[in-house]
Amino acid sequence: MLSFSHIIPTPSFLTMPATGLDISDTSLKYISFTSSWSKKERKIKQWGDITIPNGVLERGQLNDLAQLVAVLKEFKSKTNAEFVRVSLPEERAYLFETEIKKSTPSKEVRGLLEFKLEENVPIPSRDVHFDYTILPQKNTNRSVSVAVAAYAKETIQKYYEACIEAGLYPISFEIEAQAMARAVIPGDFTGAVMLVDFGRTRTGVGIAYKGVLLYTSTIDGGGDYLSQALRKVVGQDVSEHDITIIKNTQGLIRGVNSSVVHEALLEAVTSIKDELATRMQYWHLRNGNSAERRISSIVLSGGSANLKGLPSYLTEQLMVPAVRGNVWENALSLTETIPPIDRQHSFGYATAIGLALRNVS
Repeated sequence: MLSFSHIIPTPSFLTMPATGLDISDTSLKYISFTSSWSKKERKIKQWGDITIPNGVLERGQLNDLAQLVAVLKEFKSKTNAEFVRVSLPEERAYLFETEIKKSTPSKEVRGLLEFKLEENVPIPSRDVHFDYTILPQKNTNRSVSVAVAAYAKETIQKYYEACIEAGLYPISFEIEAQAMARAVIPGDFTGAVMLVDFGRTRTGVGIAYKGVLLYTSTIDGGGDYLSQALRKVVGQDVSEHDITIIKNTQGLIRGVNSSVVHEALLEAVTSIKDELATRMQYWHLRNGNSAERRISSIVLSGGSANLKGLPSYLTEQLMVPAVRGNVWENALSLTETIPPIDRQHSFGYATAIGLALRNVS
C-alpha cells in the first residue's frame, strides 16, 4: 500500500501499535487505537492536534528541522509514544502506473520497476525511494497493473531525521491521500473514488481505484481562502472563530439575510470546483473513459469540509455524488463506541486515522 516501510524494516519484536502522525504545513494531528483486530472492540487510545508554526513547512518542504523536532518532542511529551507511522506530503510525491507480466517472480519486481523510474520520475533513480502496490486483477489476465509512488530520498530523510531527533521510531511513511483512502473507503468498494482533503491552506486531491492511490494533486486554496473572501463582505476585524461559524452555519445556502455571504463563498468555492472538474476530466481521458475506472463518488475530508452546503454543491456541479467522509468507516463500530472527537472535528483526522489503521490492515 505504497507505505515505504521497506526503507526502515520493522524489527520482528515490534508488536506495539504505532500512532498515526499526520504532519501538514499548519498542524500535527495524531491518533492511536487499542490493539484489536475487531472493529467492534477497537477503541481510541490517544488523539490530539498540535499547531506547527508558520514557515516550518511550506507545501511539504521542510524549511526548519529544529522547529519540527520541537513539535514532535511536544507530541512525545504528551503521549509517551515511541513508534509512529508518518504522512508524507502529496505535493512531493510522484505517482505512476505501469504493467508487468503476471509471471514475474516477486523478487524481480522491484528491480524491473527501477528501470521504469527514469521515464516517469524527473529525479535520477539513485536519488529516489519508491514503493509499489500490485492492483487486484482477473485470473485470466497475463499482466498486472502496478501502482508506483516515489519520493526524493532527501524528502524522506528529513522527516526521518526529525523523528529520530525527537526520540520517535518511524515504522513507515505514506502519502497522505493513501492513508485517507484506508480510513474512508469501505473495504469492499472496488470502484474509483475522488478524495478531496479541504484543508486550511490548500486542497489535496487524490483518486483511488480498488483502494489504491493512483493520482494525487494539490489545489492552492483552502479554508483560509474562503475566510479572506468572507472578510471582504463581513469586515476585516471579524475573528476567525466567528468566520468559521458563518461558513459552517450559512455557507453556500442562500438565505434572506445572507445573500452577500452566499455570493462571496460561492465565488471562492467555484474556483476550487473548476480545478476539481479539470482533474476529473484528466483522469477520465487518461483512462480512455473506461467505465470501470470512472469516478463514482467524491469523499470530502479536512477541517474545511464542514462548509455548509458543500457536498450538495459539488454533487450538482460535478454530477457525481459528493459526501463528507465517515473517517471511522474502517476504524470503529459507531454502534459500540462513541468517539471522543466530534463529527465536525473528525474530518481533519482522516489521514492520521488511516495511518494508525496500518497496524491492523
